[in-house]
Amino acid sequence: MLRFLLLVFALAAPSVQFEKVGLPFTLQNSPTPEKYLVETMPGGVAAFDYNGDGRPDLFFANGAELPSLKKTTPKYWNRLLRNEGGGRFTDVTEEAGLQGEGYSIGVAAADFDNDGQPDLFVTGVNGNHLYRNTGTGRFEDVTEHAGLGSNVWSVAAGWFDFDRDGRLDLFVVNYVQWSAAANPVCKDPGQKVRVYCHPRNFAGLANSLYRNRGDGTFEDVSAKSGIAKSVGKGMSLAIADYDGDGFPDVFVTNDTQPNFLFRNNGNGTFAEVALAAGVALTDDGKPVSSMGVDFRDLDNDGLPDLVFTALTGETYPLFHNTGKGQFRDATFPSNMGKLSAHLAGWGIALADFNNDGRKDILTANSHVTDNIEEFSGDRYLQANTVFLNSGGGKFEAATARGALSADKHAHRGAAVADFDGDGKPDVVVTALGAPAELWLNRTSAAGHWLDLQLQGTHGNRDGIGAVVRVGDQTNIQTSAFSYASSSLGPVHFGLGSATSVPLLEIRWPDGRKQMVRNVPADRKVIVKENE
Repeated sequence: MLRFLLLVFALAAPSVQFEKVGLPFTLQNSPTPEKYLVETMPGGVAAFDYNGDGRPDLFFANGAELPSLKKTTPKYWNRLLRNEGGGRFTDVTEEAGLQGEGYSIGVAAADFDNDGQPDLFVTGVNGNHLYRNTGTGRFEDVTEHAGLGSNVWSVAAGWFDFDRDGRLDLFVVNYVQWSAAANPVCKDPGQKVRVYCHPRNFAGLANSLYRNRGDGTFEDVSAKSGIAKSVGKGMSLAIADYDGDGFPDVFVTNDTQPNFLFRNNGNGTFAEVALAAGVALTDDGKPVSSMGVDFRDLDNDGLPDLVFTALTGETYPLFHNTGKGQFRDATFPSNMGKLSAHLAGWGIALADFNNDGRKDILTANSHVTDNIEEFSGDRYLQANTVFLNSGGGKFEAATARGALSADKHAHRGAAVADFDGDGKPDVVVTALGAPAELWLNRTSAAGHWLDLQLQGTHGNRDGIGAVVRVGDQTNIQTSAFSYASSSLGPVHFGLGSATSVPLLEIRWPDGRKQMVRNVPADRKVIVKENE
């Protein structure tokens, strides 16, 4: 496998260091002269332990032939890579039965049937699929039985227990009304070069919400929950209890339209409150091309904040949760405005890469238009970036240009997990027409750490939706964030110089609270919900 060391320097915060490992997967987006909009969008990746050996594995959603939207050869298969340890992965797609169908875009991982085996929901263009993990190394397509078929373009999805009944429900983010047969011709501003059409050329779609009945089937509650009232052009989602009422809420990024924040009313319905909460638009009052998103506490005040990627010139907006259901646009006060002004981003993740007790920001970058350089000074291929959290609500570029990598590609999805078991979060990123990138975190000066593997005993076996507090840090158990991607694993905490945790507090998804005392650092600890 290809490996090389990359040093990434910070100005004031501790440095981080990564080693790149080659992976046997190349993302196929099938670019054509017709500039089908779907060509810009694939690239979801899931990090999850499908076989229970303690090592996170990788699933990649892959494209298909155009305009047929069919996986006509194995190069278009979705791929499952089994983690063998030591940075080595084996392609087990065929034996797992996960080759897939159609033009796949994104993926969401979680144990929807509470059998202890993580399952996969794969989104795509005019077709979504639910794959149940049988526990034998194989997955079975149960889409039809589950009632989760689709004939629209879905980009992302997220699992969460919105009604707190112990069963994971499914939120699906839908994009626009598109077909290859009605693909418009769009040109650059000078009307000389054919380009991908702006989203304004397509009608939007409402998102979908499915309630888990507990018998392997789902009820479409999009309308009666209020979700279907809001029509947008959805790209991705992240889930957190932003107002502290014990019920999970959903933030959806929209492409060139105001974003959505669906507040969970606790009675099976949602209210779209993004404008009132201050996260629909940035401070200039204009919608941006909102892409991937994460929803976690960045400043250790106990409240989940929002950060999402956008396209060139739009910056990567950061909204600080001020409490009482309100957010403040902190993009420029946090330095993220200046740091991201010339970047275009897709995947994003908030994780403590140097284990200093503060969550950093990773972004997977690329312009959306593959021929942008023919008529603009912008650059199509871009490097990934890490922005280190220096405290006080401020971020610094991990290099002078904020680059994680010298490699410039058309990056899309991103997932975070500890792939080599050393206690430091690693990163996997996809890129159109290029091999996937696995970046193993080799930071030598990293602090101590703690990973919590939560096990729910009242349903919801993954503990998705649990809120965990360690000292002044808060993190959540979720697999829904980034762009069209998913990371299902332990809840991670960087501890700095601390060698133990005197007290950790867990609020489980059903509202039960649990405390665990005197936990040693530098290990993964299984925490089972009290009976």
